[in-house]
Amino acid sequence: MKKPLIIFDNNFKSKLIKKKILSTFKKIKTIKKNIVIVIGGDGFMLKTLKKNKKTKKIFYGINSGNYGFLMNKFSKKHLLKNIQKSNMISISPLEMVVKTKNRIRKCLAINEVSILRQSRQAANLSIKNKSNFIMKKLVSDGVLVSTPAGSTAYNLSVHGPILDLNSKKISIAPISAFRPRRWIGKIVSNKSKIIISNLNPAKRPVSAVADNLEIRNANKITIYVKDKIKFNLLYDKNKSLQKKIKLERLRKETN
Repeated sequence: MKKPLIIFDNNFKSKLIKKKILSTFKKIKTIKKNIVIVIGGDGFMLKTLKKNKKTKKIFYGINSGNYGFLMNKFSKKHLLKNIQKSNMISISPLEMVVKTKNRIRKCLAINEVSILRQSRQAANLSIKNKSNFIMKKLVSDGVLVSTPAGSTAYNLSVHGPILDLNSKKISIAPISAFRPRRWIGKIVSNKSKIIISNLNPAKRPVSAVADNLEIRNANKITIYVKDKIKFNLLYDKNKSLQKKIKLERLRKETN
């Protein structure tokens, strides 16, 4: 039988887990088709998904990093059973289109797009949904646009809302808002087209970051859900991404 593809991060723990998995696979008779086993942390999973955006593979993550929100806990004893009984969820990324003075670049973001001040001075930004203003002028350290899958990551750290995985919403959250100081952001439909413009690019430059890929000196950033792309992720039974999101909401409410 053809064994599943294993992609692993270049660290000791990932290599050790891979070795244990390969020894387990010697006994395999059946396993789900088209599975890619990804060993690493959340950042490595994000990178792997984007590299494989044109495939129809199903990704089963095994955590060798820190928190591992997108990953599963490794169990050599129960690995095969966990994979066979795992549940699949499909998520679509954001597409970020960045216009600088000299070029236009496109990037995918599975968790969030962050617009960040690039100098000691606060950013001056306008935010639209298509042709309608959400905020004519936001003076802040930046703004963050998050998917439901990413709503418990950086978005939660800047006090953005936690979104249900099936909410069909995206979050817009300010980062250290100065004017208007009390603006808490906005939840919008996943059919929205968010346009963020730098109102003073010469004096107050900003960078645009799709997950961990940065483009500096951004003048205009357009963000929308790329629903033609679906990333299929497997989670152990009773430990789905939706359940992890609910647990984060409980932690937020009790802390």
